[in-house]
Amino acid sequence: MPLKRSRATAFIHRQPKAEMETIPRRPKPQHPHFSLLCCYALLIVLSVPRASAGGPIKTVVVLVMENRSFDHMLGWMKKLNPEINGVTGSESNPVSTSDPSSPRVYFKDEAHYVDPDPGHSFQAIREQIFGSNDTSASTPPMDGFVQQAASMSPNMSDSVMNGFLPEKVAVYQALVQEFAVFDRWFAAVPASTQPNRLYVHSATSHGATSNIASMLAKGYPQRTIFENIDDAGLSFGIYYQNIPLKYLFKFHPYGSDFKSHAQKGSLPNYSNPANDDHPSHDVYQGQMFVKEVYETLRASPQWNETLLIITYDEHGGFFDHVPTPNKGIPSPDGIVGPDPFYFTFDRLGVRVPTIMVSPWIEKGTVIHGPNGVPSATSEFEHSSISATVKKLFDLPSPYLTKRDAWAGTFEGIVQTRTTPRTDCPMQLPNPVKIRDGEANEDASLSEFQQELMQLASVLNGDHSLTNFQEKVVKKMNVREGLAYMENAVKRFFEAGLTAMKMGVDEEQIVKMRPSLTTRSSSPSIHP
Repeated sequence: MPLKRSRATAFIHRQPKAEMETIPRRPKPQHPHFSLLCCYALLIVLSVPRASAGGPIKTVVVLVMENRSFDHMLGWMKKLNPEINGVTGSESNPVSTSDPSSPRVYFKDEAHYVDPDPGHSFQAIREQIFGSNDTSASTPPMDGFVQQAASMSPNMSDSVMNGFLPEKVAVYQALVQEFAVFDRWFAAVPASTQPNRLYVHSATSHGATSNIASMLAKGYPQRTIFENIDDAGLSFGIYYQNIPLKYLFKFHPYGSDFKSHAQKGSLPNYSNPANDDHPSHDVYQGQMFVKEVYETLRASPQWNETLLIITYDEHGGFFDHVPTPNKGIPSPDGIVGPDPFYFTFDRLGVRVPTIMVSPWIEKGTVIHGPNGVPSATSEFEHSSISATVKKLFDLPSPYLTKRDAWAGTFEGIVQTRTTPRTDCPMQLPNPVKIRDGEANEDASLSEFQQELMQLASVLNGDHSLTNFQEKVVKKMNVREGLAYMENAVKRFFEAGLTAMKMGVDEEQIVKMRPSLTTRSSSPSIHP
């Protein structure tokens, strides 16, 4: 299903009082906060005024894909470059971690279209990393992937213990050979999508260890990198395919605007475009999207001042052999996760693919880790993005949390050359299509797609309806879901633009009446 994910910041409350109304936002604290509404899919672009940043990079493009481990996507790249900490085929997991004589399943190079989606809840990830509920191991054994997968489906073990040959992910093969791959970059938290995407933008999940629908509606309170960028007088843009939120004019339709802005050399300093590789999507689609983003940037007059960051929010339940760091990881803010786990955010998630692209990066670069900087236990994880942006653009605001102050930074990869490369390819190879045939748009929504519908319902107010999930979302098929999402985005923007045309202060809150109880196209404004 072509429903994609994005993440953004927003002040949004919707109640069934009027088609659209605004209410004043609470008074600003000394350091204003965005309420984070964690959505799915996008590309963030940050661009600095020409004279305001040291070093060659003035435009940072961040692309966060979905739910794949490093070994699953890039492990077999070790065949191309032995320096990469990938796989050889000797890696394995027991069928049962409690049975010393258990048969083992070995890692293969036969990855293909995956359906259903492997487990990636907090408890599933704990079992994958430690083999049980006991997290006391000094070094996580990474031996529970087969056992956990088998508990969901008899055939899933084979899926999670497989990776793609380089030629099957030809776009990544080219980027790894031409630019930089990070083989020690971890998800920021051993949990699902939303908590990790929150770390990308705010270096904390504010205690979240799962995807919480009620918090999507309410919004998260912590400060974000967007505010630090805005406070420094720099620009950012979010290029979406579905579900955008606050800072109305910072959001741009990806299909119509990203290429246009790149061609004109007018990309903002910090950008996010939209797509993903979340199972059960065919990775071919994600590869085509990365290819399109790269080729658009390569043809842009801003190319010689651009850094493209490609990473994945979390591992999606797929095997990775590198032990998850569990020593010396600081809690970002001291918030403890909810029951029954009461997680203290003192260990990271599973290793995920991360590639960086710039004409200032030497060909075939492999980055293994931050080498004890800024602290002896520092690692590359999603908070490294905001920490590095702070350094690249000399942002005056403090670090967002203790986590990005601790995280390794990677500005050094664009500081080794005195001139940009001129041999970067203009085009990348076409990827291989993995799935036979087209998507079935009459199929029922998957759990992932239902989650997207919940996010769309936050935009148009339907989340406030009783039993919306049970009575509406679970009865939708893929085609109906896509139409619903597109309508939700359209209504949200129409309402926001109407409010702004009427002179409503941009700090006020847009409230939408449920779309399923009204079809009026004329919003009303209430001060």
